[in-house]
Amino acid sequence: MASAATLLIVGTPAVVASADTDSDSARHGRSEWAGSWAAAVTRGNTVGLTNTGLNNQSIRMTVHTSVGGDRLRVRLTNLYGEQAVKVGHATIARPNTATPDDRSDIDPASLRELTFGGATSATINKGAELLSDPLDLPVNEQEDLLVTLHFPVLTGPVSFHGQSRATTFIGANDLTTAADGAGFTIKPNCCWMFLSGIDVERRLSPGAVVVYGDSIADGNGSTVNANKRWPDLLAARLADARPEVRTPGVLNMSLAGNRLNHEGPEPGAGGFPGYNELGPNALARLNEDVFPQTGVRTLITHLGINDIWMNGDSAESIIAALRQLNQQAKERGLTSLVGTITPYEGNGGPGVWTPEKDATRQAVNTWLRGPGGQEFDGVLDFDAVLRDPAQPSRLLPAYDSGDHIHPNDTGNQAMADAVPLRLLGL
Repeated sequence: MASAATLLIVGTPAVVASADTDSDSARHGRSEWAGSWAAAVTRGNTVGLTNTGLNNQSIRMTVHTSVGGDRLRVRLTNLYGEQAVKVGHATIARPNTATPDDRSDIDPASLRELTFGGATSATINKGAELLSDPLDLPVNEQEDLLVTLHFPVLTGPVSFHGQSRATTFIGANDLTTAADGAGFTIKPNCCWMFLSGIDVERRLSPGAVVVYGDSIADGNGSTVNANKRWPDLLAARLADARPEVRTPGVLNMSLAGNRLNHEGPEPGAGGFPGYNELGPNALARLNEDVFPQTGVRTLITHLGINDIWMNGDSAESIIAALRQLNQQAKERGLTSLVGTITPYEGNGGPGVWTPEKDATRQAVNTWLRGPGGQEFDGVLDFDAVLRDPAQPSRLLPAYDSGDHIHPNDTGNQAMADAVPLRLLGL
């Protein structure tokens, strides 16, 4: 089994330089906003509910915090919408732990209305974000919260995250204050819609770590409703490592199917058709999904596998995109970490994996482990963590979810464990 010893550490993480600023804030009793949960969004797909939108319907969504604070605020988004969207009513609550089998049930005592400029309803302009008023609801680290939104008129195509790995609940009329889930008749194991982030107010905040990846970080292959994506497990590890110290939030801005150099709707090998929910190319996402995140100080990039299997891209084109991502992150003062590309032999039909494509993967990894890695603040050797030593082009069977490309819960834990916390400022 690979361990954290497989990680290559290059350079000095810039996040350490922020310690004096944080200590000064604590001495003067100041609080600041920090990202606790966030998700990247895309335009709705060309068919189905995400294309037609919601119409006099409510949607209840579960999110899992990474860090806690004394107050919270919620971020809604209409980034990819085709029209202004009316929010009729919005609430947030904790789940009802007395009815754990029905994940739509809320604890009535914890129910709070969200307001926007003091009003309980608001409009999200086309292409815009809507930030709620601060709410005096203490938030704990590593806890579930349920956000319920009512859309009284047709929204049109939604801005959404397609792989939530959590059950979402949709029903007719205003169900924002409903304590049970009786009215929620549509229950897909996917999709956060119009919801993009939750910030918390806290002291001594060391900011946030943004994970910028594809389906491997998005949790494909992990257990639904269990928060076993490796960024979730990294956040839990951070919270456990030094509970007496405020730890950074972990914001998972990954998109299943995302590519460095291609658009979501572009088709791929093996007859893969492409979808809007795979998102724009990674460089195009930076100004929406990374740089504006509340308190971001560290970026972990883990991308490239989809460019290889879908499009047969060269090592040179993948390396060029990774270098550009790194340069833009450092230009904005972020600590920039990068992960090696993990193995996937056995996934898909003819043409999805080939020896030539694996040679491209190995060439990128060789560059990252060598001189190329010197450009980053650290290289996370996820390939060495997940691969089968007897067959390095394949996942270790103990870590394989069954599709030979995505790690299972155990594999996700191994990835989280392989990130040295000192690279994150601890």
